[in-house]
Amino acid sequence: MKTQTIAINMDDIRNQNIKDVLTHVSEALTERGYNAVNQIAGYLITNDPAYISGYKNARSVIQTVERHEIIEALVREYLRK
Repeated sequence: MKTQTIAINMDDIRNQNIKDVLTHVSEALTERGYNAVNQIAGYLITNDPAYISGYKNARSVIQTVERHEIIEALVREYLRK
């Protein structure tokens, strides 16, 4: 029986995790009637978790990723386009 080695790209996994987190938080904020972009930007600028609602555990979810990693991913994606 042959086995095949699979290469895992950690950057791809990290970026997908950041995308999943931002999507979850954005959806929760929008459901609560907030402007998700403004709230997330406020959090990223100030590091004040009060910008993110606790609804659907969004505040805890966004804090699972370092702010600088989110900012780096956003800049990287923006410049890629």
